[in-house]
Amino acid sequence: MLLLAAAFLVAFVLLLYMVSPLISPKPLALPGAHVVVTGGSSGIGKCVAIECYKQGAFITLVARNEDKLLQAKKEIEKHSINDKQVVLCISVDLSQDYNHVENVIKQAQEKLGPVDMLVNCAGMSIPGKFEDLEVSSFERLMSINYLGSVYPSRAVITTMKERRVGRIVFVSSQAGQVGLFGYTAYSPSKFALRGLAEALQMEVKPYNVYVTVAYPPDTDTPGFAEENKTKPLETRLISETTSVCKPEQVAKQIVKDAIQGNFNSSLGSDGYMLSSLTCGMAPVTSITEGLQQVVTMGLFRIIALFYLGSFDNIVRRCMVQRAKSEGADKTA
Repeated sequence: MLLLAAAFLVAFVLLLYMVSPLISPKPLALPGAHVVVTGGSSGIGKCVAIECYKQGAFITLVARNEDKLLQAKKEIEKHSINDKQVVLCISVDLSQDYNHVENVIKQAQEKLGPVDMLVNCAGMSIPGKFEDLEVSSFERLMSINYLGSVYPSRAVITTMKERRVGRIVFVSSQAGQVGLFGYTAYSPSKFALRGLAEALQMEVKPYNVYVTVAYPPDTDTPGFAEENKTKPLETRLISETTSVCKPEQVAKQIVKDAIQGNFNSSLGSDGYMLSSLTCGMAPVTSITEGLQQVVTMGLFRIIALFYLGSFDNIVRRCMVQRAKSEGADKTA
């Protein structure tokens, strides 16, 4: 009986692997495609632009700092594979005015053709304890991290649906999968992208437009270096429990998943575990992916409880240490 059950399970899994390609989206061809990358002047955004350019895409870089944009343009152009490729730079604040964002996207499409892929990388972090953060920090992060992705996506979606082709990528964070000490302003702005992506995917899937949400871990970027300057001790110690990734690694995975039309994009064993744990009602690209989530959920939940326990211990130790330090200061 057990042998029969095992044989049935093996046959079922093999069937899933055979059927999966039939329901997966057709990969997007990057040669000659128009890729718009927001936050493309540095960090993950710049590396995504380079990766797409290496595969023959035409690139529109969108960011606020014009000098950094021009510097990134020169760096990206070194990776061209033919003399027809173009890198267009647009300096704009994506979080301020939708009409302005829509106009610059239209200008980019007039020059390089309709947008085939939009990668929303623009974002920032302001770490700190909830009561220490200015209220303006919460407003600023929602504006930049959330609305700064809503506006460009809204500007390209109609054309993508009309053409029946397109990819939209939202770069969230592992802090958009699990809330951590010091990220009460940052995490909600990244969690919001997940909700947007799920709802949008359901709307656009019939039009052969696919949405990807990327959850990169701590990544060695200028933004991460700036964030580290003001991180609370607890946040820093929790971050140090995992390694820091290179932006090139993250960018390659994002581009690969976006091309394939995968809803989820994660990196490393921690990323895979978090994505399985937090999949909820998120769409899957293949039956195989859904089966893997079902099978691994229980084990990953046990591992996650150990992680959460260690994080709580870090917070508790810091609190005790701080209380001892304050007590010593009073008696001195």
